[in-house]
Amino acid sequence: MNQTGDAARIRGVNLTKKFRSGEQELVVFSDLDFAVMPGERLALVGESGAGKSTLLYLLGGLDRPSKGTIYFGHKDISSLSDAELAEFRNREVGFVWQNHSLLPEFTALENVMMPLLIRGASVADAAPVSLARLDEVGLQNRASHRAGELSGGEQQRVALARALAGNPSLLLADEPTGNLDFRTGEMIISLLENLHRSHQLTSIFVTHNLSLAARCDRILQLDKGLLTPWTGDRLPLCREGSEQPIMGRDGGNYV
Repeated sequence: MNQTGDAARIRGVNLTKKFRSGEQELVVFSDLDFAVMPGERLALVGESGAGKSTLLYLLGGLDRPSKGTIYFGHKDISSLSDAELAEFRNREVGFVWQNHSLLPEFTALENVMMPLLIRGASVADAAPVSLARLDEVGLQNRASHRAGELSGGEQQRVALARALAGNPSLLLADEPTGNLDFRTGEMIISLLENLHRSHQLTSIFVTHNLSLAARCDRILQLDKGLLTPWTGDRLPLCREGSEQPIMGRDGGNYV
């Protein structure tokens, strides 16, 4: 583990996350150990409520573990101050959500520029970089359109461009195709694949989409607090692009 851990882009050691629910303590997961290598594409699958999004939030510095350590390279990000964590997120992590979370009063270009402006870049410096990211997702001609004037697929492509505007090394996506129809979802999956390669990213996807999971280098399953390699026999049998759900051992859907 040490040798793998030393080479990892991001890894968790003894990760535990608990929440208070009234008088009770809810343990989402406990003592998780895992490593994601540079350039790897990892899919996280599991039943709804298993804690996949919670784990993604921890890896992106949006939340802190109740116990354990998260290393980004050799840096212990779980010990950073709030201001240092904000700097880490802005510099190193690109986020894509199921809900694109665009600011409706701003144009596509202005939305993509936001991470750079927050970093302190001038509009003159941020605009050409952001236009280049929009061009990568095929939306340079929609740069001046407000978010509400774009289709759902276009909005998600703007969200992808925004995630990459700051040149991150880590891309975290939580159900990036969850709100899209099949055809649009396939386009977003192809974009994710191309952008992963062209930007030399390490990518972690929480997904219910078999097409996206099947194209990743590795699939991990979070189930009842345990993170294990995916061993389901249905995933390899599904045709590429299938929306057929992964079935849990008890008959429930993992997707």
